[in-house]
Amino acid sequence: MEPTDAVTCMQALGHDARLGAYRALVRAGARGLSIGEIQAALEDMPRSTLAHHLQKLLDAGLVDQEKRGATVISRAHYQTMDDLVGYLTEACCIDDPTRRGAEVWPVGLDEFRTDAPR
Repeated sequence: MEPTDAVTCMQALGHDARLGAYRALVRAGARGLSIGEIQAALEDMPRSTLAHHLQKLLDAGLVDQEKRGATVISRAHYQTMDDLVGYLTEACCIDDPTRRGAEVWPVGLDEFRTDAPR
């Protein structure tokens, strides 16, 4: 992940409503959530406000959407999340001799990823 991409992701997650929506999508896993389900998770935020926040997450590549008839299903895009976490932790503890070589981030999110090999 490039630094500008990491900044874009962090900016998208830097609002309590967007962070709440993203966390709800991460919890939902591969099934995703409808707009109504996200709205309920965010204490019935107005649809227009939610649409604005979801667009920021979409633009950052953190969320994907799929239209099923009249319903829009949103899902966390786990590869972008993995890339962001990897970017943030890639040099973790490199200057700390007591941690050198230690596993610092056991991701273990493959069960939720829609793009992970099965």
